[in-house]
Amino acid sequence: VQLQAFGGGLVQAGGSLRLSCAASGRTFSSYAMGWFRQVPGKESEFVAVISWSGSRLDYADSVKGRFTISRDNAKNTVSLQMNSLKPEDTAVYYCAARAMYRSNWSRYESDYWGQGTEVTVSS
Repeated sequence: VQLQAFGGGLVQAGGSLRLSCAASGRTFSSYAMGWFRQVPGKESEFVAVISWSGSRLDYADSVKGRFTISRDNAKNTVSLQMNSLKPEDTAVYYCAARAMYRSNWSRYESDYWGQGTEVTVSS
């Protein structure tokens, strides 16, 4: 599975962005998918995860109520709708895939890790 995130950009605090991740490979629908973010000098941070069927979702406390993860297995995409953005949401966002669902996993527990897209939230 190859992953490519896109949709990042510059937005003012309080605004919205929608990130998408395009996946290649026939087995995309069998993987749990997650979004992570990383700022320079820090470890990557878990943001949200969705099970292969979309029936299970989990979010980091810092984004609950503001971000929504979704997936479309027919289109091999996973999305992250980000609302009420804050300057502290500024980071490079990555999508990742994992064969076994977990409510929170680290970058090193991912089976696949994609190219990131940069999000900058200005105050």
